[in-house]
Amino acid sequence: MSDASTAITTRRLDAQRLLVCDIVRLSRGIPIFPVDRVMQLGAVDEARRRSAVRVGWAAVFLKAYALVARDRPALRSWLARPFVPLVGRPRWATSPVSVASLALSRPRGEETPAADRTLDPEAIWWARIRAPDDRALADLQAEITRFSTAPVEDLFARQQELRTLPRPLRRLVLRANLRSASVKRAMRLGTFSLSTLAGEGCSNRGHPTFLTTSLSYEPLDDAGRMRVTLLADHRLVDGVPAARALQALEATLTGHILRELITLAAASRASG
Repeated sequence: MSDASTAITTRRLDAQRLLVCDIVRLSRGIPIFPVDRVMQLGAVDEARRRSAVRVGWAAVFLKAYALVARDRPALRSWLARPFVPLVGRPRWATSPVSVASLALSRPRGEETPAADRTLDPEAIWWARIRAPDDRALADLQAEITRFSTAPVEDLFARQQELRTLPRPLRRLVLRANLRSASVKRAMRLGTFSLSTLAGEGCSNRGHPTFLTTSLSYEPLDDAGRMRVTLLADHRLVDGVPAARALQALEATLTGHILRELITLAAASRASG
């Protein structure tokens, strides 16, 4: 065997991959723990499928969780910490509304060098959606579709700016946003996140996050059951409140959300 066929090739990580590395680095400092609940969501799925307007599970969960967070301010909060250690105490910082951070994977375009596309063909983009609980499911799905299909330069300007910053400055900006109690912090990072691989038939219940809570869900099984995971920051949320939030989430999905889906399906039949 020739030396050429066994040679190791190396290539520097590009700006997108380095940004992900920095976000993962920040998440390592958060004491996250998972809480699971197997939910019976067959009726929700059936109503979803009857609608002429496609409504994906992501839209369903974003709205339902934001509805749950209305009565649970901890789910709209984060730990604001002083920038100088030992100066001041950590504080609760609570947003009046939920802001969802939705992780989306999109193919990398021609602006990415071919060698980078071969190694890393898709990029993660984080869509921020303010007050998903105030939106109709059809409108929320349209927004998710826009984030999934419109040109990234029109949607993710801040993420693109972060990628271009020198790495020490980017880490400083990310850490400052993470600790800030500013009103802008919620829109920059979100108050909760959603990351799932259910569309790929897989689960990622242990995904990295630096937000107080993050949702994930597995594919629906043949019996209409779905395992839903809530990752929670133990500094602010204990196990029992997290478990009760999942109980409330299931009740919201099979109550408020199911009724809206049934109404949407009926409107689709009436107009058709």
